[in-house]
Amino acid sequence: MKKELIFLGPPACGKGTQTSKLSKYLGLPHVDTGSLLRAEIASGTENGKVAKSFIDKGNLVPLELVGAIIKDRLSQEDCKNGYVLDGYPRSVEQADLLSKINEEIDGDISVNFTAIYFDIDESVLISRIVNRRSCPKCGEIYNLKYKPTKVEGVCDHCGTELTQRKDDNEETAAARFDTYFTETAPLIEYYKNKKLLKTINADGSIEEVWRILLNVIG
Repeated sequence: MKKELIFLGPPACGKGTQTSKLSKYLGLPHVDTGSLLRAEIASGTENGKVAKSFIDKGNLVPLELVGAIIKDRLSQEDCKNGYVLDGYPRSVEQADLLSKINEEIDGDISVNFTAIYFDIDESVLISRIVNRRSCPKCGEIYNLKYKPTKVEGVCDHCGTELTQRKDDNEETAAARFDTYFTETAPLIEYYKNKKLLKTINADGSIEEVWRILLNVIG
């Protein structure tokens, strides 16, 4: 049975770490929509050129264009058995579009679609964001409290000096949390009403959340 997994949760809830690990565990592609969009732009595809024209003007990439890029990716051969989708959908409108995309791609085949919500307290999230550091070379993400490096300030994988995003501060973190619950949290009810939602407690170590996640997906 084809396995289609999407993930919901506020910034710094741990989705990125767990979805990357899960895709390797299941042997399914990890479709990170942010990276996907950047790759389209870098490759100079037609969709990428159009997307860049909006981004360069400081505008949001239109719903239909993001949908077209997502559909093209999910139609590829490596997604025939399923996918681990991270960063999409971010609104009910996008969720409706994803449902249509899946219907067009899947046809009559049997599919197990699950939306997994990472539930976590705001205070824990803000602490995670403030203590977050990343490698500018390989993209690995660390946390001073929850996932420190072996050598302070240096990436375990490539030895590059870690950096902190300018917006990883308490004030900005609180604002991003508010934005999430205003714009994206309605998806929780959306998928709950469709009986497609599973919730996990994401307030734990990476290993603890991983064990819960494996138990939830079955």
